[in-house]
Amino acid sequence: MKIQAGESLNYADLNEIIRSSVDREVQIEGCVGQRYIGAGLAGRKIRIKGTPGNALGAYLDGSEIFVDGNAQDAIGDTMNAGKIVVKGNAGDAVGYAMRGGKIFIRGDAGYRVGIHMKAYKEHRPVIVVGGIVGSFLGEYQAGGIIVVLDLEKNPLGIVGNFCGTGMHGGEMYLRCDRLPALPAQVRAERVERVTEGEIFTVLKEYCDTFSLDLERVLSEGFYRLTPNTDNPYRQMYTAN
Repeated sequence: MKIQAGESLNYADLNEIIRSSVDREVQIEGCVGQRYIGAGLAGRKIRIKGTPGNALGAYLDGSEIFVDGNAQDAIGDTMNAGKIVVKGNAGDAVGYAMRGGKIFIRGDAGYRVGIHMKAYKEHRPVIVVGGIVGSFLGEYQAGGIIVVLDLEKNPLGIVGNFCGTGMHGGEMYLRCDRLPALPAQVRAERVERVTEGEIFTVLKEYCDTFSLDLERVLSEGFYRLTPNTDNPYRQMYTAN
C-alpha cells in the first residue's frame, strides 16, 4: 500500500489507514510530522519518505520501519521488538524505556538517548548512532547496548554532558580517543579492536544497513562503559 500523507492527512487518520490495511508493506510519502506511526504494530514493514513526528514506532512489537530522512523525538519509545532505521538525524529520547529490538540512526541524535533502556532474558535492545549525541546519554540505563560512532569526527565531541548518569545495567561503546567526564557509577575500559562477539555482529549489521565500510568503522578503538559494581548506586537496584 502507498499512502500520500502531506499536510491534509492528520496523524490519527494516517495511523488508522496503516492499522486497517491488509498489506504487509506500507509506503508513506510526503510525511510532515505525523505522530505515532507504527505504534504497537507487529509483522509490518513501513517505509517513510519525509519527516515522521514524535513517538515513531512507540511500543513497536516486531515491525520494521525505515525513514528516508530525519525523525523527531521519542523514536521507539518502550518498543518490544523490531527495527527502526533512520537515514538522517533523530531528536531527543531515542529508545526511551526500550525493551527489545534495534534502532539504527545514520546521523546525529539529541539528548537522553537510551534513557531507561532495559533488558530481560533474551530481549536485549540495541541503539547505534552514526554521528554524535547530546547530553544524558544512557541516563538510568538498565540493560541493552548503546553505540555512538561519530563517523564524521564532529568538533563538538562524541557526546554531551552527564553521560551514563544513573547507569546501573547494560553497556555503551563510544568510538573516540578521549573520554568525556563520567559519573562515579560508570566504569570505562579501552577496546582497541573489535573483531568478534555481539558488538561486532551489531556493527556489521549497521554497516550493511547503510552501505558503510565495516573495516573503516572498526579501524578506531572504542571505550566500553559499564556500571561500576563497587558503587553503591547500582546496589539499590534488584535487576542488574
